[in-house]
Amino acid sequence: MIPLSLYIHIPWCIKKCPYCDFNSHKAPTELPEAQYVKALLNDLKSEMVEVGDRTISTIFIGGGTPSLFSAKSIDSLLLGIQDHCNLDENIEITLEANPGTFEQERFSEYRKSGINRLSIGIQSYNPKHLSVLGRVHDSEEAIAAAHIASQAGFENFNLDLMFGLPEQTTAQALDDLQKAIDCNPSHLSWYQLTLEPNTLFHHNPPSLPDHESQWDIQQAGQQLLAENSYEQYEVSAYAKNQKQCKHNLNYWQFGDYIGIGAGAHGKLTDPNGTISRYQKFRQPKQYLDEANQSKFRSSSKQLEVGDLPFEFMLNALRLKDGVDPAVYQERTGQPLSSIKELVNQVKTSGLLLNTNDKIVCTERGWQFLDDTLSAFL
Repeated sequence: MIPLSLYIHIPWCIKKCPYCDFNSHKAPTELPEAQYVKALLNDLKSEMVEVGDRTISTIFIGGGTPSLFSAKSIDSLLLGIQDHCNLDENIEITLEANPGTFEQERFSEYRKSGINRLSIGIQSYNPKHLSVLGRVHDSEEAIAAAHIASQAGFENFNLDLMFGLPEQTTAQALDDLQKAIDCNPSHLSWYQLTLEPNTLFHHNPPSLPDHESQWDIQQAGQQLLAENSYEQYEVSAYAKNQKQCKHNLNYWQFGDYIGIGAGAHGKLTDPNGTISRYQKFRQPKQYLDEANQSKFRSSSKQLEVGDLPFEFMLNALRLKDGVDPAVYQERTGQPLSSIKELVNQVKTSGLLLNTNDKIVCTERGWQFLDDTLSAFL
């Protein structure tokens, strides 16, 4: 059975960061928490008609800034989910949080509600870089957030950190990384700042380190992470003590997921093997208005058989250890023989390892992942 996850999008933030291309919107003075939770649960109920009695193995509440919602609202949401769904007894439930003091006070209540994993958006500890990135917290709050998460009973939490920031030196990037490591998270997401379309940074680009400097930062940072027992298992994901993010692993292994909330995406496999992707209405007001009419999806698309090799590899080849070839057949419904010739061609080019046990990139293939993926278009 293909694993099934649930993604829940809460679209509001205190302010929009200049690098952010996620579906996030400046929060109104008073958040419509009860109305939105009701819409989410009706959205989920609608999706479960198609999903049936399949068991949900992970839940991820992302945004936006989900920690703007009260513990009472999150509790109501999780209780409602239990009423509508079969949940795995060892389910991983992640909530994204910002490290401002306002959110920190809620960590204990979130834990009591059933959240068992936090993902805290730090991005940097450097005051200059926090200001440039438009973050609303300071370095002290960022450090305190991790300690409060531990005190609240979160043995499993992630810290999000970026490198390649405007005018950032290698020393500054490594200082950020060391401060995060000192907080002893079970997981670190450490990724390079990119200038995404439809962001303020894209329209007014800051001065970023050159490619050589970014490569030096990445190499030095990966060595520091390895020295502190953080194993890289994906392009920008590092974990210790077998604490890989189960929810994201399901994405990368081409599993199924329900998406609810404004702008959320979903991917589902029908019993007949047909794979579809869909998206919910992006604007919060429109999402809530349409929810009153029991309409949630803004678009839906059935994947063509010819799309499947790229769709699968786009996710699976991000994994450091690749995937078992049998997973391709299970998740796409297509025989491995259908891509055998193509895989062999990419192996010949030196981008995939010449092994039958795994579909996995060589070091060169991983370093130039875009080139590797383009072979499957």
